[in-house]
Amino acid sequence: MTFQMRGLEAAAFAPFFQLSDRDLEAIGGQRVYADEADAYPCRISLTRAPVGEELLLISHVHLPKASSPYRASGPIFVSRSAATGHYRGELAPILKDRLLSLRAYDGAAMIVDAEVAEGDDVLDVIGRFLSNRRVAHVDAHFARRGCFGARIERA
Repeated sequence: MTFQMRGLEAAAFAPFFQLSDRDLEAIGGQRVYADEADAYPCRISLTRAPVGEELLLISHVHLPKASSPYRASGPIFVSRSAATGHYRGELAPILKDRLLSLRAYDGAAMIVDAEVAEGDDVLDVIGRFLSNRRVAHVDAHFARRGCFGARIERA
């Protein structure tokens, strides 16, 4: 089954880049600069930020349905210069070489299935989950730290 994923909208985070470091801290955020390659996965572009790039580390509500016991938020990196990434039938770069926790949800944001996978197995799990009509989307999380990676939907 063909799937797609897209990064978060850059415009939603642009105002946060205008805040002072003190104001960011007041809302639980931090300004950081990528100091090593492959260490800062941007949730807008779904790529890793290059060394020297300005990013924000902020909390993001990725499963916002208030009536769901699975309502969830967590830390994400967003890059100042990122454009929203779009991927169809392939994993975004930030997901390709990571151990992932894949969580399938229905339209009411209730969990239907979940599995940990890496490498080529990730594509098999996504296909299996999305072939289930009850599944509305799959959220990919980085299994080791638990951070939200990206939302995966049918194409």
